[in-house]
Amino acid sequence: MTLQQVPRLPLLDIFRGFAIFGIFFVNITIMHCLFINQDAFSVQFQDPLNDTVNRLLQLFFYNKFFPIFSFLFGFGIASQMQKKRQLKQPYIAFFTRRMSILFMFGLAHISFLWSGDVVHLYAILGLLCLVFIHASCKILVCISGVLLLFPFYDQLTHVVLQALPMQLDKQLLAYTEQGIIDTLRHGNYLQIITLHWHEYVANLPMLLFYLGPIALSMFLLGIAAGKARLTFASKEWTLHYKNMAIFIAIIGLIYKVIFLWLLPETQLYRNELLRPLWFKMMFLSDVTLGICYLWGIAWLWHKHIAQKFLMPFSYVGRTALSNYLLQSFIGLLLFTSLGASLYQTLSPMLCFIIASVVFMVQIGISAIWLHYFQYGPCEWLWRCGSYLEWVPFRKVKESVTQIHS
Repeated sequence: MTLQQVPRLPLLDIFRGFAIFGIFFVNITIMHCLFINQDAFSVQFQDPLNDTVNRLLQLFFYNKFFPIFSFLFGFGIASQMQKKRQLKQPYIAFFTRRMSILFMFGLAHISFLWSGDVVHLYAILGLLCLVFIHASCKILVCISGVLLLFPFYDQLTHVVLQALPMQLDKQLLAYTEQGIIDTLRHGNYLQIITLHWHEYVANLPMLLFYLGPIALSMFLLGIAAGKARLTFASKEWTLHYKNMAIFIAIIGLIYKVIFLWLLPETQLYRNELLRPLWFKMMFLSDVTLGICYLWGIAWLWHKHIAQKFLMPFSYVGRTALSNYLLQSFIGLLLFTSLGASLYQTLSPMLCFIIASVVFMVQIGISAIWLHYFQYGPCEWLWRCGSYLEWVPFRKVKESVTQIHS
């Protein structure tokens, strides 16, 4: 089979690039300071500037870009399946290969770069989506809603952890805070990767009972959108959902402001029965705000003056997997003894600035790369393995051909 180039929608690549942008601003804070140390470390940055940066991250970044990327992943699954079915080609073997290769990318990511990988989770849940691929859009949306609204993930996590014969965070806690700092700043590569694996195991409950349900619910919502042939690039789409998106965004932001600035000072927040409700509402407002971001970008896309600003995101979006892994490599160089050894030495403001600079560099690198190549390096390997075919990598200048009668 010869692969044919299908024109790409710039807006979908802009969405993906925007998601990679936001994910790095969150990930860099975790690379710079492990979850178990963040509360103790953040105490020293209570000045107005750094407090503002933290509030902005909580208000506009945390828990918003992961759902966006998950939704787009599901949308991509639906698009690929529809193409295969239209061409009357088998898709189960193709999709199984595709997710298996993605899982190997994720495993390599954890093994050699950083423990905070979600690519392997996407691969596992992507295969699970084969069960739902023939379901109607209505059923997909209902299942997605149930996964998002399910109120007992904390209790389920507790039951599972109690049933395990071992304590998942035991090896990580054995390091102590200073031990983690010494390992990352001064340890060798093997010691750093070993610590990352212990961190991965300690974070498995969050991966399985927090990120997993979010990802699967947004996969299903994205598949429903793909099956419904939702046209993000259509001006009619942005107008149709305009009032709903603005209303949801305003309500979500108001609640986030109340939750972050006002609610913690009240007895309602301290109430043991009501507190899970406040966190669930915060979680839902984050997810819905993330989806509203997509509408906002689509709306801006139709304001032609904004297209020049948005197009650079598409370069990163076209090479999303490569750029995602590159960010972890950069984090490895920034925060460990393999590079600058900056682990737990920077303020939130400096991390924010570094993330901004790194992403701008990624835009430049991606633009130059795509001038010469059709795909990012990881995307090309993924594509070759998925299609079991040596896909052309370099761009070939179009030549004028003469047609003889």
